[in-house]
Amino acid sequence: MIRPREGHDQRLIESRLEIDPPPTELRWLHDVFGNSVAIARFDERAATLRVDSRARVEHIPTEGCDVEVEAYARCYPFTYSSEDMPDLLRSIERDHGDLYRVVDDWAHRFVRSDGPTETLAMLAEMTRAIKREFTYVRRPEPGTQTPLETLESQGGSCRDFAVLMIEAARALGFAARFVSGYVYSPRADEDRVGGGNTHAWVRIFLPGSGWVEFDPTNGIVGSRGLVRVAVARDPRQAVPLSGTWRGTPGSYIDMEVTVDVAMDPDVDDAGLELDQQRRAQC
Repeated sequence: MIRPREGHDQRLIESRLEIDPPPTELRWLHDVFGNSVAIARFDERAATLRVDSRARVEHIPTEGCDVEVEAYARCYPFTYSSEDMPDLLRSIERDHGDLYRVVDDWAHRFVRSDGPTETLAMLAEMTRAIKREFTYVRRPEPGTQTPLETLESQGGSCRDFAVLMIEAARALGFAARFVSGYVYSPRADEDRVGGGNTHAWVRIFLPGSGWVEFDPTNGIVGSRGLVRVAVARDPRQAVPLSGTWRGTPGSYIDMEVTVDVAMDPDVDDAGLELDQQRRAQC
């Protein structure tokens, strides 16, 4: 699952997948979330497996100021419409046990007690609070921490922060999903973390704008610099590379991952200047 998703805000211009040794069979499919998945099968032994994916993407980012919320949902709490609710229910269901409602208590700290709580402002503050209060740690270990573990340690990887925010958003009744993809810093002074590897963030459904991106690792609201690859209800459904193999008992198992995201050199300075002007207006 390494091919970027296509949509109105992210258009795949070209894509290439090279695998060494060459597979005897390579086929593509769409999973239940519409992610592109390549299935490769092999019939010979090899000392290493190398997967090289290259893509050229036209990315039209959404800024926080671009998010429109329907009037009935602008203040929290609100209820999703009867038309949307059947399709959102599984993304609202909690995935982690919380006997003492620790995650619930943490999530409700963002609900104002002195007046109306603006929905988008509340979710934006939750995003920035994780960036501000938690320590980012690159963890090579597979899997994710539980939300309780992340709250207790006050640290974790991008996928740990995403899982925490998903569970917190669901505790407040929001439909939230896990996103796997790539991150790019459009400007040097933005100092984003999570690059050089796959990155993880959150999508939350807001009436009026649909699925909106929130990156708690970098405190980002919107999709600037975030290239979506896979969207899923649970992180285990969005593993970039997985499979089975057979080898000798002494076989050495290791994996190296490198992700490079760069601006297309054909993009002219005028386009970048217009983009910066638009950001200033936000």
